[in-house]
Amino acid sequence: MKIFSPLYQRVLRWSRHPNAPWYLGALSFAESSFFPIPPDVMLAPMSLASPARAYRLALITTLASVIGGLFGYLIGSFAFETIEPMLRESRYWASYLAATEWFSKWGVWAIFVAGFSPIPYKVFTIAAGTLSMSLLPFALASLVGRGARFFLVAALMKRGGAKMEAVLFRYVDRLGWAAVAIVGVGAYLFSH
Repeated sequence: MKIFSPLYQRVLRWSRHPNAPWYLGALSFAESSFFPIPPDVMLAPMSLASPARAYRLALITTLASVIGGLFGYLIGSFAFETIEPMLRESRYWASYLAATEWFSKWGVWAIFVAGFSPIPYKVFTIAAGTLSMSLLPFALASLVGRGARFFLVAALMKRGGAKMEAVLFRYVDRLGWAAVAIVGVGAYLFSH
């Protein structure tokens, strides 16, 4: 079933739009506190479309994501009681409970791992605020974890260039379904 290749083509067209960096920043901010779609889906094609701007786009993504993470931290600090019923009913509740457990075991390293990996970073930002994690270590771990992830994506796309774009287009449906499977398995393992 080919659902990812048409989406990929659409995102690639959007990535060439003059306002695309603003869209990327907005997506990065939102994903770190409440939105489910990761900014990698825009960063990768934008880096392919404009390799000379790949690292600048990674910087935009990183900074907007960290600012969004700080917003998630504020949600956890000041509005958790308001969102808790909704969070309990969502698929993120088990992830939230696991995040609080990770904080008790690994402290600030939990933020770094969540920032770099496909684990739902937004859950960790909210949990960090709820648990009153020290703000400076939270921000630094977020900056390093998110920065490492997004600069890695930008570097791979910049290095691959047009050849990478052709390979991605040819295999995007298989890669998309593989990513869905990995996220599903990861979410299951993370919640148990």
